[in-house]
Amino acid sequence: MEVVSFQPELAAAFTALNRAWIEQHFHIEAADLKILADPKASIVDLGGQIFFALDGDTPVGTVAAIKGPGHRFELAKMAVAPSHRGRGLGALLGEAVIAWAKEQGAEALFLLTNSSLTGAIRLYERLGFVQRPLPAPTDYARADVYMELPFYRRLS
Repeated sequence: MEVVSFQPELAAAFTALNRAWIEQHFHIEAADLKILADPKASIVDLGGQIFFALDGDTPVGTVAAIKGPGHRFELAKMAVAPSHRGRGLGALLGEAVIAWAKEQGAEALFLLTNSSLTGAIRLYERLGFVQRPLPAPTDYARADVYMELPFYRRLS
């Protein structure tokens, strides 16, 4: 498996992988549609990044780092194809976002998820995220868990 950053020819895979998992567990919301309609314009062009796990030339997983307020990024839109779940791709993709965010000088990563996604929550905890109170409002009706991963920077 190889993890690569956004390439325009992978945009359709980002949309397809995310639609599949969202529709499996929830329903597509307006905030999803905005991002999935044009991931380059809504994420990459605004200072974020999208990563893909490739099995050969086939995208089988994806995750985004969306520019948030200040020096913060949101880890969002993580999806792995059912055929490739349980192989550590979520951790690999999460680690790619963490490394990239640190390179960007981020103060923290945050994410929103749903309490029914217990496997995802365990993955985020293994990556170092901790649960915090849910900020209100959020862009997603399904979001009932908020987690953060602060990066402690040295003071000069």
